[in-house]
Amino acid sequence: MARRDLIVRDGTLEFAGRRYRCAIGCGGIVSDKHEGDGGTPVGRFPLRRVYYRPDRIATPAILLPVLALEPDDGWCDDPADPAYNQPVRLPFAASHERLWRDDELYDLIVVVGHNDDPVVPGAGSAIFLHVARRDYSPTEGCVALAREDLAELLGMLGPDCDLVIAPAD
Repeated sequence: MARRDLIVRDGTLEFAGRRYRCAIGCGGIVSDKHEGDGGTPVGRFPLRRVYYRPDRIATPAILLPVLALEPDDGWCDDPADPAYNQPVRLPFAASHERLWRDDELYDLIVVVGHNDDPVVPGAGSAIFLHVARRDYSPTEGCVALAREDLAELLGMLGPDCDLVIAPAD
């Protein structure tokens, strides 16, 4: 089966003949990703699964695996921990990111298969497609889109799709 690519170049994501404004990491697009650098990693990455906030959004009808977030969901970002770059349950002793946020940024999360097969400690964690801030301010390394655009994309995505992050020109 042929792969279908979502292509990110700077502040634009292209897919299926459409262009969407997006935010990228505060460190720009980087070819050598390191934990905490704020960079969005260059490369081709599969889309693993989707999380959503069930108290704010109906279950997305999509072809990727879908999981409802729970208040104790987190993601380990501590390179020294065996659970690095994996989902965890809170409370969690090592450094982590809370997925159940007060703002709307993680109401929809597409988990990007960056540094997960195999996991390399320190090579970056928690790279997601998620909801952008209203002003499209930079992320910590993720790709973020308007909620409506992300929801539209989810309706077109499947296991045959890859996220391709192109190097800066």
